[in-house]
Amino acid sequence: MTTVALLGTLDTKGDEFRWLSDRLRDDGVDVVLIDVGSFSTSPLADVTSDQVIAAAGADASQLRRRRDRGEMMAVMGHGAAAIVGDLADSGRIHGFMSIGGSGGSSVAAPAMQAVPVGFPKLLVSTMASGDVKPYVGESDVAIMYSVVDVAGINSISTMVLGNAAAAITGMARSYEARLAADEADHKPLVGVTMFGLTTPAADEARRTLSELGYEVLVFHATGAGGLAMEKLVDSDLLAGVCDLTTTELADDLVGGVLTAGPHRMEAAGARGVPQVVSVGALDMVNFGPRETVPEKFDSRNLYVHNPTVTLMRTTPEEMAELGHRIARKLRAARGPAQLFIPLRGVSGIDIDGQPFRDGQADEALFAALREGLAESPVVITEIDLAVNDPGFGRAMAEALDTEISHRQITGN
Repeated sequence: MTTVALLGTLDTKGDEFRWLSDRLRDDGVDVVLIDVGSFSTSPLADVTSDQVIAAAGADASQLRRRRDRGEMMAVMGHGAAAIVGDLADSGRIHGFMSIGGSGGSSVAAPAMQAVPVGFPKLLVSTMASGDVKPYVGESDVAIMYSVVDVAGINSISTMVLGNAAAAITGMARSYEARLAADEADHKPLVGVTMFGLTTPAADEARRTLSELGYEVLVFHATGAGGLAMEKLVDSDLLAGVCDLTTTELADDLVGGVLTAGPHRMEAAGARGVPQVVSVGALDMVNFGPRETVPEKFDSRNLYVHNPTVTLMRTTPEEMAELGHRIARKLRAARGPAQLFIPLRGVSGIDIDGQPFRDGQADEALFAALREGLAESPVVITEIDLAVNDPGFGRAMAEALDTEISHRQITGN
């Protein structure tokens, strides 16, 4: 039977969750209630707040004695994520919904982000008309503004919550049907990372992978794009990754505006997903309009890419550190990994005659990669081309296809 998990603070929102549960059951949907109220053991709850806290490895009674609301909310969020993730993975639920204010939404957010992309998730929140990134993250969370506070059932809340109940019911039923459908004819999904200044290489890789029978998802390496690809890897939706453009690592190192954080380029390795990696656009750090570049960088090699984007050339020292970081990430990979090095330039403006051409800086990167991967199983392929020259993107795509095919045959 189609089942929806409802998560919330039943100590303060019990009436609202009772109304919502009845509405869902009237629509023919089974309900699992998860109580994350700080001081509640509501009879409505399928999982009590004590159990949620225990799932996070915390002592509920100690937290309650201290009455540290912030810490309790963090513990509840951690426990909620573990429980909802287990329910989704085991197939016990087909959709997930939560309603609440700032506290309830902050607890629901980790759970929303813990379930895979494609799994139905809906948050009705008083916070939905502002900055929703903390609640959505890189996942496909549907978020609805509650209009009025989640404080009782009234003529407005019944309309909003009624629409929300109908939405999660429809999504959950569709998801359950999709699970039952035959997916034998679906093409395997692979990810390719791209930047404006690596577009020719990414396009060549995309075309090649499409010709080889894959469905290709291209991610713009602007911070959010890299994180989105990593989320799909974590959701077991990608058969492989052609990480041609790793420029977000440069922004993380130097302080640019397009960072994907310090854990970028780690998901595929942690999950054992085949990955073929290159150093596309590591010659640049991204800032906004020229006047927004920090004053400390005024003496650096700056290039106004367009009125809203200013690029800064990475130094030999920064390139060497990037090489060390990439090598560490690749050495830690639990699955097949290959590295491709374009010896004649890592971006469209790092070639002869262009403003970011700096052979010394590039060689510092390459040397650090060679040194860091010398004793590892990672295969390094050095090609006497610039990243965007014809043949480079194709070579990466063909290598990824080989790794994926080998894994399908051997299971490793």
